[in-house]
Amino acid sequence: MHVTSRRTSVAFFITLGACLVALTVALNVGWVLLNWREVALLVFGIVFFIAIIGGLILNTVFLVREIRLNEKHDSFIDAVTHELKTPIASIRLYLETLKTREVDEARRREFYDVMLADNDQLLNTVEQVLRAGRIHHRRGTLHKDLVDLGALVRECSELARARYHLDAAALQYSAKVVDGKPSTVVGDDEELRAVVTNLLDNAVKYSGPEVQVSVEVEDLNNKHVAVRVKDEGVGIARDQLNRIFKRFYRIQRRDLMRVKGTGLGLFIVRSIVKKHRGRVFAESAGEGHGSTFTIQLPRA
Repeated sequence: MHVTSRRTSVAFFITLGACLVALTVALNVGWVLLNWREVALLVFGIVFFIAIIGGLILNTVFLVREIRLNEKHDSFIDAVTHELKTPIASIRLYLETLKTREVDEARRREFYDVMLADNDQLLNTVEQVLRAGRIHHRRGTLHKDLVDLGALVRECSELARARYHLDAAALQYSAKVVDGKPSTVVGDDEELRAVVTNLLDNAVKYSGPEVQVSVEVEDLNNKHVAVRVKDEGVGIARDQLNRIFKRFYRIQRRDLMRVKGTGLGLFIVRSIVKKHRGRVFAESAGEGHGSTFTIQLPRA
């Protein structure tokens, strides 16, 4: 309902702007035809005409952008609300079950594991929102430490494998290093973990029922090291490969409505990588052909 209302508002402002432009053109042309001998007035009229047209266009563009931004904000709030309510409701249900019923030790441990997983999901959602807020307002400093990127990516892969209950074949890790030396970069260990974790979460979530994800760390040369996260999932249309890194942006496709998310993950990835003087980009042959996300960071 909100989307339909905003689309109606967008159409109204565009139509209003077009009508005002047409009216201004008609008045200016009529004025020129009636006063063609007044050269000075003609010049001033043309100048003011251009200024009015420019103002109308800028006003219309601004209004449309504000409406679309509000629409993204509403979608983000809905997504975050859903991400918070689901684990909270799950934890409450299990706590009520433990309080009102006699549960054997095996089931009790199972309930505890589920509640801990829901708690981790809650913490992850809150941390995503807080981190995106810090990035948007450019708060916080970069802690510069020596980080073994290969070891970090391997640990993140093992955690993702455990979190999503995947076997070794579903999520594979490999490394291509030079002379057996570790792929060391200078940066913030926690933020780099957030980057790799976000990419792995996206790869698993958008893989469909059969998860096939590969993670590779490669020394490109003496100056750069790359991390590639490849999946065989839903893929990305070519015209959206750059837009997916924008804040709040989510691919609007019917087959992806089931996938949970806040639209902040890839925005955080790009912002952190940029802060580490690196670059990130996505590649895909199109919808249904999987995707590959590549991070390139300067070596220590």
